[in-house]
Amino acid sequence: MKKLLFFVLLSSMMNAQTITFKGCIPLFDDQDFIFNKTGTDATGRNIYTTTPIDPAQDCSGLGTCEFKFQWNNSTNKWEFLADSGNGDFVNPYLIYSNNSASTPNPPDLSLGTWQENTADTSGGCGGNLTAANATLTGEVQSSVLRTSDLEGLDFKAYPNPVKDELIFSGNLKINSINLFSYSGQKLSELKITNGKVNLSHLKKGFYILKLDTDKGEKTIKIIKD
Repeated sequence: MKKLLFFVLLSSMMNAQTITFKGCIPLFDDQDFIFNKTGTDATGRNIYTTTPIDPAQDCSGLGTCEFKFQWNNSTNKWEFLADSGNGDFVNPYLIYSNNSASTPNPPDLSLGTWQENTADTSGGCGGNLTAANATLTGEVQSSVLRTSDLEGLDFKAYPNPVKDELIFSGNLKINSINLFSYSGQKLSELKITNGKVNLSHLKKGFYILKLDTDKGEKTIKIIKD
């Protein structure tokens, strides 16, 4: 318990982006685990990892517990991974997975389903994560990224995520389009041709499009794949 309190205090002092998890209690004990953001993957999604204190946090099922939340771009799922023992996450155990495409952070308990991977747990977690058997708070999401202020209009921008061309359809007349970073920095003005914008030159990540239209300025959040 002293280690856990010190860990929480250290995380607060660092002012890090954190996730608090408690679940799979039969294996990991009835205790909180704190995750810190440790990176961002090629899709722009954040990676969260428990930061071990030497030795790592005790849990009876695995001895010591080191965990990671990360997106698997091959299976299109968020994964909850447990390290096999030395903190390098080489050949880790897959404990839970969730097919929600939330971005940039993993989904909470209400978005999609955190499904137990019984192939690795042998059913020891007691089933999927729910509000009745787990807590998952902090930098987690309850909704997926979507357009911000186009609801209710006969207008669409697709596909999103976009690889090459973003296509506009509907009854908005677009006068100009400005591209911004997700932090709000203007990057460029985009050229629209036949209802399409070419975004193939962009790096993978999150962007904002501000459209000057006949119905005022409209904002779209997009993911470049």
